[in-house]
Amino acid sequence: MIIHIVLVVDDEPKIRAIVRTALEHEAERILEATTGRDAIAVAERERPDLIILDLGLPDIEGVEVCRSIRAWSSASILVLSARASEEEKATLLDAGADDYITKPFSTLELQARVRAQARRARMTAIPGSDAPVATHDVIIDTARREVTRLGEPIRLTPTEWALLRVLVANAGRTVTHAQLFRAVWGESYGDTQLYLRVYVAHLRRKLEADSYQPKLIVTEPGVGYRFVLDP
Repeated sequence: MIIHIVLVVDDEPKIRAIVRTALEHEAERILEATTGRDAIAVAERERPDLIILDLGLPDIEGVEVCRSIRAWSSASILVLSARASEEEKATLLDAGADDYITKPFSTLELQARVRAQARRARMTAIPGSDAPVATHDVIIDTARREVTRLGEPIRLTPTEWALLRVLVANAGRTVTHAQLFRAVWGESYGDTQLYLRVYVAHLRRKLEADSYQPKLIVTEPGVGYRFVLDP
């Protein structure tokens, strides 16, 4: 599954070389940027499918670059970070990152994360469930990868779409934290509760009339989440 364009953003030539070598068989084109401003400009001009973003840039904090690009782009954003605290990870996810790798990292891990992002971005319709789902003023068309609320289109990131897709596929049933995490992020890395808490909050803000009193994606305390259809 080849990715069309990858943008690597890092001011360290050695890191860019490692990433380029690791992804030479995963991408058709690999672009590079060494500053945050360059990254934003290249992303606007070239519209990459995947952005690999270092946080320690010389001009703008990587998290601000992430926010800036996410404001208009649905490209997958994979962050490289030497920081590993839960607060830092939550900040990255809230800024729009789809995943992160803590430095130092292995090329095998990087390749696996990139392939996972490619799969999420290209998820097709749910087998046997091609008809749009309409509930609580929201219409979810899995065949076209389109979501609207009150007639207005909603733009989802690849990870948000992947999470919603699993919930819709199991509408009316509780999906456990472990099941959701495996379906969207895989089993080999990450913090289940942190990822799910942040991304469910993102979906609720976009889809619910009142994200603090959700009717579409409800929490089953200590177990998981359930996608609710109109009665």
